[in-house]
Amino acid sequence: MSAEAASRVVHTACPHDCPDTCAMLVTVENGVATRIQGDPAMPFTDGTLCTKVAHYLERTYSPERLRQPMRRVGRKGAGEFRRIGWEEALDEIAARLKALARENPESILPCSYAGTMGMVQYGSMDRRFFYRLGASVLDRTLCSSAGKFGLKATLGGSVGMDPERFDDARLIVLWGTNPIVSNLHLWSRVQEAKRRGAKVIAIDPYRSLSAEKCTQHVALLPGTDGALALGMMHVLVTEGLIDREYIAHYTLGYEALRQSVLEKYPPEWAARTCGISRAEVVQLARDYGSIRPAAIRLNYGMQRHAGGGIAARTIACLPALVGAWREAAGGLVLTTADFYSFDQAALERPDLLRGRRPRAINHARLGETLTTAQPPVRALIVYNNNPVAVCPESEKVIAGFSREDLFTVVMDHFQTDTADYADIVLPSTTQLEHFDVHKSYGHLYVLGNDRAIEPLGESLPNSEVFRRLAQRMGFDEPCFRDSDEELCRAALASSHPRMKGIAWEKLKHSGWQKLDVPERFAPFARGGFPTPSGKCEFYSEYLENQGIDPLPFYNPPAEASDENLRQRYPLAFLSPPARHFLNSTFANLARWRDFEREPHLDMHARDAGARGIRDGDRVRVFNDRGSCTLRARVNGKARPGVVVAPSVWWKKYSPDGANANNVTSQRTSDLGGGATFYDCQVQVERVDAPLR
Repeated sequence: MSAEAASRVVHTACPHDCPDTCAMLVTVENGVATRIQGDPAMPFTDGTLCTKVAHYLERTYSPERLRQPMRRVGRKGAGEFRRIGWEEALDEIAARLKALARENPESILPCSYAGTMGMVQYGSMDRRFFYRLGASVLDRTLCSSAGKFGLKATLGGSVGMDPERFDDARLIVLWGTNPIVSNLHLWSRVQEAKRRGAKVIAIDPYRSLSAEKCTQHVALLPGTDGALALGMMHVLVTEGLIDREYIAHYTLGYEALRQSVLEKYPPEWAARTCGISRAEVVQLARDYGSIRPAAIRLNYGMQRHAGGGIAARTIACLPALVGAWREAAGGLVLTTADFYSFDQAALERPDLLRGRRPRAINHARLGETLTTAQPPVRALIVYNNNPVAVCPESEKVIAGFSREDLFTVVMDHFQTDTADYADIVLPSTTQLEHFDVHKSYGHLYVLGNDRAIEPLGESLPNSEVFRRLAQRMGFDEPCFRDSDEELCRAALASSHPRMKGIAWEKLKHSGWQKLDVPERFAPFARGGFPTPSGKCEFYSEYLENQGIDPLPFYNPPAEASDENLRQRYPLAFLSPPARHFLNSTFANLARWRDFEREPHLDMHARDAGARGIRDGDRVRVFNDRGSCTLRARVNGKARPGVVVAPSVWWKKYSPDGANANNVTSQRTSDLGGGATFYDCQVQVERVDAPLR
């Protein structure tokens, strides 16, 4: 074989839960991936990768990779297994599922999330399998559902401005986001805009890496974002900083909104509620109402509390008030996901439900489900997910996974905290070892993922596992024989104009294609919102029909609003992503753990001093749900009254076998049933202090 034949470059896509969805090039020599790099031809990601994915080959070829199926031999949680073959593993899984399905298929629960965002490995053959089986349906709410529902009520869907245009903005508001960590390629555009003279404002309780580099940092209290937006509206209206023409033509309910804002939400109230100064509220509103183009990058951190959906809905009203949508570099973006029109029905085949409506189980309440649901969950199939580490109120989650009568299968690359509780563990392929197709929630490109190398060891793609299980279950529908490349084609078989010309064969060989939109895409310059009215809906009948106030209002965080609770647990607790982890992904491998050093808690000097805590002390963070031990960093990154634990550490690598989710709550948000990780009050004490 010639050297040229032995070496090739393959187009792949980053699979992780990040808005950037990077286009990548993988060099393969004699069947081994030897180099990974960003694709310099892809306009948005522009040839660069984050510090995590730049070393993705270390993850793929890690000696810690699972490479064969295993069966548990010790107690649940001990992580003791012996090797078995695929036939034995799949035969046992199928036999257990058949027996449960005969009695009640809803006792079976798929427990997957966003370990990969690829359309095939995230949600295709698995959905077909569980629909056909009649299993319970998982409502996947851990990340973004509150914000998405808020945007649906206001804008009509998960839509917004084109992130590729941020470098042309003159005012950029980074609202609840830390793009250096979780949106790197947007950050490069923010930096370019700043070099051109743009004002960049961070709104965040935490002085993140990004906030440190902004023109201004507004450090409000957690969960008060909606109050700040309402106070801004009051100033915009009273000072005439609104676009009356845009409002008249392209919005619904302005007069009712104006009256409500003027009566209830003056800037003094907003400042008091947010824990900032009146001058900050007023100046922010004046900047937003006078500088053009003005772009808001709204992110999911601000919607992870009890009032998160309404808060996102309220902020989403701001661009229409000032006419920011008129320009390609103006408006707001939380997610671009609904600009894509993949054929979800062809991928998932909901027709296999045959009219059944299985029970839906909220992912954010998994601990409660596994310990109290009736009828009980008797089998759990976990893939693309590490719920023991990432789901709220860990003690209840672990109690559920510890049940001897719960049959648990975990499909993963590594022996995670969750895999330690499995009855059977199955090795999964990484992104380099399977086919997939990707949309993004942070740009407007479709990406193809060609298979670069053969699966390592005995690992299989998720899709292939469910094909083989379907065969053993006797599911004889032809759709269970579709190959992964056929699934990629099915996902792209859309008649929507924006999907024009996008095909699997082209993606596989070129890596990416942009949706068919104008170069300077200003989606709502002349209205055309995907709402029932076609307008930005300040007044939402969609919410009114659910018994919710149809106008924006302040819906506060639950725990901080409980005076009795706050007496015992006076500190608001946040657990945003650590720079070198992505949720719990990468947290098991030495390179990335070494970067993060150890689980820690950022504290303000005022809060640390009041508790006799010095920089470097070991501290216990606790509330009624549980506790975790961290290293204190008294550095002023957190505002007074707030403590911050960058996350998510695996429990097995934490000093006391616990992590931030030992204290977070299973309460859900006002819209979308979203997780409320950041609606959490705690107390902190030195480890050697007496327990309270």
